Amino acid sequence: MLKKAAALFLVCTGLALCVSCSKSSNNYLYAAIPTASQILAYREDPNSGALTPLSTSPFTAGPGVQSIAIHPSKQFLYAANSSENDISLFAISTTGALTEITPRTPAGTTPAFLIMDPAGSFLYVGNAESNNISAFSISSSSGALNLVGAPTPIGISPLNMALSPSGNFLFVTGAGQPGYIETFSLNAGALTFVTVTTTGTNPYGLAIDPSGKHLYTANFGDNSISEFTINSDGSLTQLSGSPFGEAYSSPIALLVDHSGKYLYVANQGSGNLGAYAIGSDGGLTLLTTSPFATSAQPSLIATDPSGNYLFVGNQKSSAIESFSLNPGSGALAEVGSYSVGNTPRSIAVVP
Repeated sequence: MLKKAAALFLVCTGLALCVSCSKSSNNYLYAAIPTASQILAYREDPNSGALTPLSTSPFTAGPGVQSIAIHPSKQFLYAANSSENDISLFAISTTGALTEITPRTPAGTTPAFLIMDPAGSFLYVGNAESNNISAFSISSSSGALNLVGAPTPIGISPLNMALSPSGNFLFVTGAGQPGYIETFSLNAGALTFVTVTTTGTNPYGLAIDPSGKHLYTANFGDNSISEFTINSDGSLTQLSGSPFGEAYSSPIALLVDHSGKYLYVANQGSGNLGAYAIGSDGGLTLLTTSPFATSAQPSLIATDPSGNYLFVGNQKSSAIESFSLNPGSGALAEVGSYSVGNTPRSIAVVP
């Protein structure tokens, strides 16, 4: 279960929207490759979405690196090393190169998921085998991590984690039939359990819209999508008619675009991305242009800071694909496909 959960994990960064400006600078895309214990780095052309490997890439990471997260200052990258039970800190240079700052910080058993609050003050680590969450405060000057209290037991092996845009609530999914969503309130890095909500079978995919009003799960085990309203106390109310069955197989990863208008679903079994319009009540309507074909077994989705491009990590083909996003229609068009040699587990982009 652990290896499958790590392999199916979806991580995507939420960064500021800028759709009207043309940039001359470059963005940098990083991909965690656990089989090789490496982090690959690419230069992204923000005007085309094309990727070019950095000459200094790949960078050596810890054993079984699974999840990566970038600090809002754009100076630090964190990586969860699942086979060593610790977290690596890397400094990001102006050229996109990574330099590890040692020593590594111990975490729980098999850290597989990283989530950072919007201010970059705290890092939350989902530990897949010790069934708990470690919270760390982050030094704004050095990026160093300091453990906040003892790890919080959650009673499940986390499949995915998502933070509300306000940074007030953490949502964690767990396997089962039905699956589970646990809600925790956050205060200075401390977690307090709020409630648990049932959802579809094995909810690997998890996403929250930019307004923080709606939450979605992709239920891998029963080919469905669940829709929820997020209440003021962090509890969830399922929308009428939810979950709804997809026409596609094995939905595994979700991404809401920066505008909050569209939801994209990586359907691992069908080899495509499903695309839905998001209504004012959070309900989903399949776009007439959906689905969009991908390489074999798409398993994760990320976006660049502008929100104009999506990146898809493919498990079987060991590739990252770039797609342009039409903000008016939600339609996707492939920019290019880039072989990464092994299965990517996490993608993050920094301007």
